[in-house]
Amino acid sequence: MNQQQHIQTIVNKQNDQARSDYRKRLTASIDCIRFLLRQGLAFRGHDETEDSENQGNFLEILKFLCDHNEDIKRVAIDKCPGNLKLTSPDIQKDIVHVCAIETTKIIVQDLKDSFFSILVDEARDVSTKEQMGVVVRYVNNDGQVIERILGIVHVTNTTALSLKVAIEDLFFKHNLSLSQLRGQGYDGASNMQGEYNGLKTLILKENQSAFYIHCFAHQLQLALVAVAKKNVSIEVLFIVVNDIVNVVGGSCKRRDILLENQAIKVFEALETGELLSGRGQNQQSALKRPSETRWSSHYNTLISLVRMFSSVIEVLDLIIENPKSEKRGEASRLLDALQSFDMVFCIILMKNILGITNELSLALQRKDQDIVNAMNLVKIAKNRLQSMREDGWSSLLDEIFLFCVKHDINIINMDDGYIARGRSRRNAENVTNMHHYRVDLFYSIIDLQLQELNNRFNEVSTELLICVSCLSPMDSFSSFDKKRLAQLAQLYPDDFSNVEVLALENELETYIIDVRSSADFNNLLGVNDLAIKLVETRKNTLYPLVYRLISLALILPISTATVERVFSAMKIVKTRLRNRVGDQFLADCLVPYIEKDIFDCIDNETIIHCFQNMKTRRCQL
Repeated sequence: MNQQQHIQTIVNKQNDQARSDYRKRLTASIDCIRFLLRQGLAFRGHDETEDSENQGNFLEILKFLCDHNEDIKRVAIDKCPGNLKLTSPDIQKDIVHVCAIETTKIIVQDLKDSFFSILVDEARDVSTKEQMGVVVRYVNNDGQVIERILGIVHVTNTTALSLKVAIEDLFFKHNLSLSQLRGQGYDGASNMQGEYNGLKTLILKENQSAFYIHCFAHQLQLALVAVAKKNVSIEVLFIVVNDIVNVVGGSCKRRDILLENQAIKVFEALETGELLSGRGQNQQSALKRPSETRWSSHYNTLISLVRMFSSVIEVLDLIIENPKSEKRGEASRLLDALQSFDMVFCIILMKNILGITNELSLALQRKDQDIVNAMNLVKIAKNRLQSMREDGWSSLLDEIFLFCVKHDINIINMDDGYIARGRSRRNAENVTNMHHYRVDLFYSIIDLQLQELNNRFNEVSTELLICVSCLSPMDSFSSFDKKRLAQLAQLYPDDFSNVEVLALENELETYIIDVRSSADFNNLLGVNDLAIKLVETRKNTLYPLVYRLISLALILPISTATVERVFSAMKIVKTRLRNRVGDQFLADCLVPYIEKDIFDCIDNETIIHCFQNMKTRRCQL
């Protein structure tokens, strides 16, 4: 045979070549899956046969790679063994599972053995399955507050005990323990915050340091909704606004007319100098629909209505003039209501009130927000409302009068006697219009708003949050109170022994002298900034007990906004046309999609290694 090489050498070369080709095919599949995961796109197609014109996103992207890379084309799709293409749905799910595992592993490694809190909420997906999202909040090595998704779990039962079991199973999967928990953040549902059988109570029975904080942003939303339900005029306002959105935006034709009219008015305003041009300004936007569960939605709805008021009036006129329209009667009712002084007064008043609380709502949804700063923001919002009550009447009335003049709405005489709707002049109350709008509406609505904020945020008066506020670095640590901070340490008996509490008092005295005299700690805006600065200056090792206390304060949850973002991502990944996605595959897709910054740091070699070790493969690298 004139064999020049040993048979074993030839076999080894063939094996090396096969492994090299296998690695290239696997890497190509991983690259395709990376793209689909980052974009939240579907993997499979309705028809994946060779004759199909569209085999689905995964196979189409793989073919695209083959067409633009000769090395991949040489070893992939039809140039490889039929049982080793690495394109089957099972292989795709395995790779996606590996991506989720490696992403979560980095999160857990960053968490290490430190304390953390959890944010939990439930929502139904498009196939009406109840999904529970779990987010962990912790302080990393740089002193930064981090919120990361730990997982999403399908729960068939939403009782507190079932949710606790699901959380424990998730913790066990990632080698976490309830003993590490130092905070719980939920909404106000009874199964979550029930005093006797709620989820927070069941966890507190096992871990007394896992303090519960009702989501601040949810409390704010409840306060806003409560005002609308307690005041008839405001309730009518939002009913009318909701009906206007339904009528004006109820058909494509009416919506297009509204946008066209608004575009003309914006152009005319720009020509006259009434509006200023600039990047991001005067963008096309329709009327926004309000929602009881969507933060800031009522404010955005009123802003869009005020901005498009004249265009909305014109569309309602067109509906009334159209004899074939089925909405003529409703449009006429809405037009009469919208052009009344009462309605304009309520629109402008609520726009200004919600504008104050909207800033608070947006601030509460920041991931790095700390409990002390959140309490200060609530206090600022209350002060602004009180200031508006005391000094804002004249400016509000001027704004309303200018709006009425601009849109040809009759302005009532404020000195005339007020006549309530449905009452004759003979039975009219002996009050003037000025008294009605100023006392019965302006003062009454602001007082209701302040009362709701005080009732909803009564937790800020508890011992825990009062003690936490003493950590604030603002105004040269003016809130510092050594006794309060010692009491705070005593609330965490598992983290501070009696000896450490005594040592903490001495450490606090040195700490406060040090930070007050150091220029590095001037002009800090919150406890989060304080923790970062302590790490930067390495004073976290100099004052370990103080830093531990600050870390415990930082992980107290503020809002469940991060969990809400998880559910928003779920609506992108699991759609109406993709409603048969399995629970495990959905959870695996969501983790890399949401935590893109972590997923991007995972190299292909790590994924390949985990994929190979997951189970026995046809080809071993």
